[in-house]
Amino acid sequence: MKSAIPIVPGAAPGELPDPPVRLALLMWMLAVAFYLFGFFHRVTPAVLTTELMQDFQLSAVMLGNLSAFYFYFYAAMQLPTGVLVDRFGPRRLLWIGAVIGGVGALLFAFADTFLSAALGRGLIGATVAVAWVSMLKLCAHWFNPHRLGTVTGLSLAVGTMGAVMAGLPLRALSDTFGWRPVMAASGAVALLLAAGIFFVMRDDPQERGFRSQLPAGLSLKSPSLRTVLTGLGRIWRYRNVALLFWVPSGICGAFLTFTGLWGVPFLVQLHGLTPRSASLVTSGMLVAFSVGSIAVGILSDRLRLRKLPYVIGSTATLISYLALYIFPDAPLGFLVPLLLLGAAGSGGMAVGFLFARESAPLALSGTVAGAVNMGVMIGPLAQQPLIGWILDSNWRGGLVNGVRVYDLHAYQLAFGLLLVWVASAWIALLATRETHCKQYHEP
Repeated sequence: MKSAIPIVPGAAPGELPDPPVRLALLMWMLAVAFYLFGFFHRVTPAVLTTELMQDFQLSAVMLGNLSAFYFYFYAAMQLPTGVLVDRFGPRRLLWIGAVIGGVGALLFAFADTFLSAALGRGLIGATVAVAWVSMLKLCAHWFNPHRLGTVTGLSLAVGTMGAVMAGLPLRALSDTFGWRPVMAASGAVALLLAAGIFFVMRDDPQERGFRSQLPAGLSLKSPSLRTVLTGLGRIWRYRNVALLFWVPSGICGAFLTFTGLWGVPFLVQLHGLTPRSASLVTSGMLVAFSVGSIAVGILSDRLRLRKLPYVIGSTATLISYLALYIFPDAPLGFLVPLLLLGAAGSGGMAVGFLFARESAPLALSGTVAGAVNMGVMIGPLAQQPLIGWILDSNWRGGLVNGVRVYDLHAYQLAFGLLLVWVASAWIALLATRETHCKQYHEP
């Protein structure tokens, strides 16, 4: 049964009205809530390093791999997610993803071995992989194209609040109730969210009797699987897509590696902070990341440019990691503001998805977004265990409560890896071509 078309004063006879802002925001909030759940689990190991190393008897390499299991599965799912969202739409992927993600969180919460904990992390990563790409697709249908930069930045900011919740709040809750009950509660929340998405969300305003916000002339009909799979090979022919696949692996990847795992041990072991104080610093970086994503999104929409705001943000990130490598033992009054600056600059990656989408045919938008998001995940996927390997290779035998302690030299070598990666991403970004916020059309 078709939805009745609402009568709106001023609308031409037979013309569908634009969707109400409150309805578009409801669809967005359901999607962004699942993205927030994913971001929460993305960085939880940073706060729980001691508990995880003690409960599962982990070295730095093993801890890096446990954390990276999320990213292994997340990255592996990005291109399939882009294909699936182009074929089946965001609603179906989001509610199924929320169900499996909730189950993964419960498995992680009750894990008694490294393998079961890793499997739980993997299930979470594989299913929340659909959140960002599906949300971008949903927003393209429900929001005016001239507001997409702002909406995308706001989406990244709200999702990042999940990581902020995995900072000091998670530390406090874990100290009070234990980390396992907190993880189990997050799984229950994901299952409730899945029900909300299933019953309330719709892929396009036309399903509610309103006008789609997609550009005129673009078909709302789902493409055939053959068409989508062909597009998977086609996206790499577009210069910007290949470059923008690599850029976030450094600009955002280094940020996720530091805040998501190694920042807290570094601040505790080299700067003498308590775990709570160190979590407060990384939480501050996450807030800065959120602010940066909103600011760059607004700037991009106002200037009608994508490359320039992204370059400004990534330059700040490059400066931050250069300072972290050269002066890892600098006073916190000097180091923390630079870390916050770099985190805010990393938020510029929000416009990278729109930049890439505008650089290829719009029909391939889901597949392009999946490719760029896979680039985001390749960074921490490789960097977290590699840093663990560098630290273990330079460990001098120090232990505190059974947990390995690493010195200045070891951390400096580890942060050298991040600096090189960020620099390569910055160079790739300089090689892109500006779109001026105009959608690419085949000549």
